[in-house]
Parts: sequence; structure tokens; C-alpha cells
Amino acid sequence: MHGMPTELPPLPSPIDLSGSGLEEEIDPELVALPAPARRERTFAVALLVFAGAAALAMAFALRRDVAYALSSRTAAGIGDLACVNDATLAAYENRFVRAEAVLAVASAVRYTRPWVAGAFRTLPVAGRTDIWVDVRVPAGQDDRQWQPPHELAGRLVRFGGTGPRHRGLAPAIQEMAHVAVPSNAWLLVDGEDPESGHNGMVLAAAFLGFAVWNAAALARILGKVH
Repeated sequence: MHGMPTELPPLPSPIDLSGSGLEEEIDPELVALPAPARRERTFAVALLVFAGAAALAMAFALRRDVAYALSSRTAAGIGDLACVNDATLAAYENRFVRAEAVLAVASAVRYTRPWVAGAFRTLPVAGRTDIWVDVRVPAGQDDRQWQPPHELAGRLVRFGGTGPRHRGLAPAIQEMAHVAVPSNAWLLVDGEDPESGHNGMVLAAAFLGFAVWNAAALARILGKVH
């Protein structure tokens, strides 16, 4: 009938979620954990960046050693060093070469290396100051009786082009032998063939691997946790 109130259905009772496992639980052990150590994290990131950059720099510094180790094992003949021109030397830079020369013993500089038996002498080619030869003197051989070889075979580089082993050699020659070494002077490292450069390849690969490991560790630290 019109005008009569209509009885509404009763509202559903609220659902009790207690004990159902659906409510969010807070782990008290997680709450008790200390805040992230930002200072230690920043230090770790900086250390990884520095170590990775240093490893890449070392690998880059060994690039010429790696190139020499991968070069031809056959020595290229360049003739008498007393009359060879700079263009010929430049064509065989960082290559395994064979040459002849008369070396000036009076201007020789003697030095030793750690953990290497014997000594080394660096001598200029007679009549020239822009070409020098680095020769190893066998252990136990009397330096007074030693005579430099006339036939040479080894690595041809500019001074300082063989890494830290000869980095301070030019200043030592100027100080001890009183001979000025030109900035573009050549150095023939006698006895150093490409096979002897395998250690440089291994070392460069180790530095690259270390740099990659540092980059991966840095990515894990800086990456977001999902």
C-alpha cells in the first residue's frame, strides 16, 4: 500500500580479522635493527671506485706490453744501428728486431733489479746518443771482463716505453754518465722477445678482472632492493 514504510534489511555485522592471519604483522626483530650505516656505505663505495679506477689505469699502462706479447715472434732485421735512420726505427717501434752495433762501453750505466739475478748495462751505440741498448750481464760474470755483444735481438721502444722497469733510466744516464739523452731517444732491450711479455698479459688481465669485480660490487651496493 502507498504511504506504508518499507522495512530495510539489517546491515551486515563487521568482519573480525583477528586471528585470521590477514592483518599486517610487525616483526619486532626488524624494528630493533639499527639504521643503515651511511658513513660506512659511502666509504665502501669510494674505496671500490678508487680501486677500480686504479686497476683500469694499471691495465691501460700495460697495453704496450700486451701488444708486444701478441706481435710476431720473427725478428725483423734493421741492419747496423750506427747508420739506421729514425724512419726505419719508427716503423718497427714496439717490435721484435735484430740488429748489429758497436756499443760504447765508456758511457755505460750499470744497474740491478729486485728479484732478478745478475746486473744490467745500458750503453749507447758508438757515435750516437739517440740509440741505446739495454743488455743483461749474466750472474757471476766479472764486469771487468764483460764485453757487450755486437749482434742484438730484442724489443725496440722509445725511452720509457717499456713501463716502470726503465722509467728512471734516462735521468740516471745523465747523472752517472754525464750524457744527455734526447727526449725522442730509442732503447733496444736485448734478449726481450715477445714470449717474455706473457707476464704482462697475465698482469693486465688480472687488473681488468679486478676492475670488473669492483664494478659488480659497486652495482650491488648502489642497486635498489626490491
